[in-house]
Parts: sequence; C-alpha cells; structure tokens
Amino acid sequence: MNVTIVDYNSGNISSVVNSFKEVAKNKIALEVTSDLQKIRSSDKLVLPGQGSFKSCVEALNAISGLSETLNESVIIDKKPLLGICVGLQMFADVGYEETETKGLGWISGKVSRIDNQNGKFKLPHIGWNQINIVKDSKIYKDIENNSHMYFVHSYEFLPNDKNVISATTDYSSNIVCSVEKENIFGTQFHPEKSEKIGLRIIKNFIDI
Repeated sequence: MNVTIVDYNSGNISSVVNSFKEVAKNKIALEVTSDLQKIRSSDKLVLPGQGSFKSCVEALNAISGLSETLNESVIIDKKPLLGICVGLQMFADVGYEETETKGLGWISGKVSRIDNQNGKFKLPHIGWNQINIVKDSKIYKDIENNSHMYFVHSYEFLPNDKNVISATTDYSSNIVCSVEKENIFGTQFHPEKSEKIGLRIIKNFIDI
C-alpha cells in the first residue's frame, strides 16, 4: 500500500511526513509529491495545510492540474483522504480569511473567523484542548473521548450538514475539530503535533 502526502509547499509538511514515517515504520510506501500521476496511483492521500485559507488554496491551484487530480481521486475514485488543519478547511465551498476564496467544495459549508466574543478568547486558538467525539469515526478507533489534541487556528469550518462532524472542541463555542464523510476525513487539530494520541490517529487512517 502507498500513501501520498500532497506537496504544495504547505508549512507543516515536514512534521506531517516525519509523523507518518514514525507510524508506518517502512511497512507502507510513503510518497511526498505533487506529481499528478503518482497521486493518481496512490492508495491514500494526505492534504496538509498551514497558513491562511487563501494562501493554501492559491498554492494548490498554482500547480497545474493538482486540484482536478485530487477531485478525481477523492470524489470519483473514492480514495481515503486525510486533511489536516487548513487541509480540512479547504474541503469547504468558500473561505473568508483575507478575502472570499473558493474552496474544493467536497463538503458543503464555509470557513469563518472564530467568534472570540470581543476579545474574551485569544486568537489564534493555540495549544492543547480536549475533543468531544460525537460520531463513531474510523480515525478515533481506540481513542478515548476528551483526549487532548494540539491546535493552531483562528478560523473554523462550518459544514452545512452537521452529520459530517465527528468531534468538536470547546473554545468560545463548539468548534468543529474533525469531520468524516464517506472516504473524506479531516482534523482541525494537528495529529502530527499531538504526541502518542495523534500518532494513533495517523495509524488509524493508514489502517482504513
């Protein structure tokens, strides 16, 4: 089996690669590439994301044919994909960070700034926070509810269909921190920075 981490110059790619290598221990073929043919031939895909929604979408779109190839692999071929942080946010129809920017449109919804209640809550939301698992998701196999995950974000994904939400975290409101829709998985938190439990989530994704 091979897993491809999509390389489009996202800031968190090296930590994502290292954590996947640690979990995989040479049992799977791990590719880090933007090569369209390699993405098409991959069994599973990982879409990292660090920075603004706008900058990540633009970087993705700057590589000719990449978004179309991802769409073909994920929506038509139904390959499992894990989106991390802005990688999850790009599932949305539209994001409002910096300026209105069209997303991938895989899960209907929008990405908006967290309501910090007039400064009551600091933004970005940085650090460890508990997650409330609300759906029996494959990526949470053998993970206890209220486990702590590591977050860095100022914007949140607001899906139109609440049934795709697999976990939330409490920060100013119930923020969506993971989703699952068929073969599409996403975490707002960083599993690659969430120590043993984060590595377990990565293992669960690899094992799907």
